[in-house]
Amino acid sequence: MCAYAGSGVMLGKGTFLYNGSSEWNELPLPIKTMSSLGSFKNKVKICWSSKIVKAGDKDLDGQLDFEEFVHYLRDHEKKLRLVFKSLDTKNDGRIDKQEIMQSLRDLGVNISEQQAEKILKSMDKNGTMTIDWNEWRDYHLLHPADNIPEIILYWKHATIFDVGESLMVPDEFTAEEKKTGMWWRHLVAGGAAGAVSRTCTAPLDRLKVLMQVHASRTNSMCIAGGFTHMIREGGMWSLWRGNGMNVIKIAPESAIKFMAYEQIKRLIGSNQETLGILERFVAGSLAGAIAQSSIYPMEVLKTRLALRKTGQFSGIADCAKQIFRKEGMAAFYKGYIPNLIGIIPYAGIDLAVYETLKNSWLQRYATDSADPGVFVLLACGTTSSTCGQLASYPLALVRTRMQAQATIEGGPQMTMSGLFKHIVKTEGAFGLYRGLAPNFMKVIPAVSISYVVYENLKMSLGVVSR
Repeated sequence: MCAYAGSGVMLGKGTFLYNGSSEWNELPLPIKTMSSLGSFKNKVKICWSSKIVKAGDKDLDGQLDFEEFVHYLRDHEKKLRLVFKSLDTKNDGRIDKQEIMQSLRDLGVNISEQQAEKILKSMDKNGTMTIDWNEWRDYHLLHPADNIPEIILYWKHATIFDVGESLMVPDEFTAEEKKTGMWWRHLVAGGAAGAVSRTCTAPLDRLKVLMQVHASRTNSMCIAGGFTHMIREGGMWSLWRGNGMNVIKIAPESAIKFMAYEQIKRLIGSNQETLGILERFVAGSLAGAIAQSSIYPMEVLKTRLALRKTGQFSGIADCAKQIFRKEGMAAFYKGYIPNLIGIIPYAGIDLAVYETLKNSWLQRYATDSADPGVFVLLACGTTSSTCGQLASYPLALVRTRMQAQATIEGGPQMTMSGLFKHIVKTEGAFGLYRGLAPNFMKVIPAVSISYVVYENLKMSLGVVSR
């Protein structure tokens, strides 16, 4: 750490910002004293450790100016207050060794009383063997808040909110969750929740595919008409065509995405358990691309099975055999490029919106706890997923049309750019959003069902939930 200024400045009782040498005093800076600095702020240059610079450097110039430092401290102190409130289960304004042991136990870490006492002694200044708010703040204030487990636990996102689009950024797990095997329980619970939610919303998903491929200006297909057509053609069970493959691909895709995400995090060079939003976007997008590349033939099979007529295929294996025999191996990668490109706007906007909504809620409403409650989590997840889908939907539509081209008799075999131009020319910009209504209709039930099933399965599998 380093800093320089004209002279030492008093910031309240017993606290100096600068002591006249090349080092800062290791004393925290109370937020309330910030307004007393006046014109001094223009004379100060602040150079902290790389972690603090990374956490507070808004203009990415490699150092903290005064305003950035103030913003960092305000934001960090609020997070510390939330964690302190979460740990103080007795609500007496102090944290004792039992509360420390219990909080770590909830995170999957078991420590002895002696270890808890050692943690207390490192923060306890007055020898009471308890930590009050001032001691807690003084100890933690000048450490970045990127990885506070208490807040992270409440805001898990990707595993829970499955809307059946397969583009989500993977969840991150703590070292202790990986060590104790909690990570695979989370993945199993998330996968099963996804399977249930996708099955429940499969009729809407199939209707979306039909509208994407067959609806046009001359062949308008409304929601009620689409359902009627499907039932007349194949009965009630036809509403679930393609769902089997949609469920089957959850397991390999989730596993590949998780493993790729962990490896990419290492390549990025981050030793933090939780990445920043930009790093998470890059790592998540690359992991999604790897997973999608591995299981993409299943995506093609899902679309073909959803579009099939009664009696056309006897099952998944027969469908794959017929496609290979008539169209060759290349058919299993039709629409691959728009699908790959679609990951970027979906993951980026989904993450950005979710983080924005989360931070907005924490700033405005989080006073006693970082726990937002189920309704806020569902609202944030639904909104961010919806925004991500809206941005990537034209690419998803072009992908589906390319996957289905061989099923349309006499239809031209177009490239991605050719299809875009053709759709805009013949149907207008609105044509790029065919099937959007049933797609949006499934978001709220899919997210809600995923959440309920996920939470219940976590309890069954013995996953600790705060």
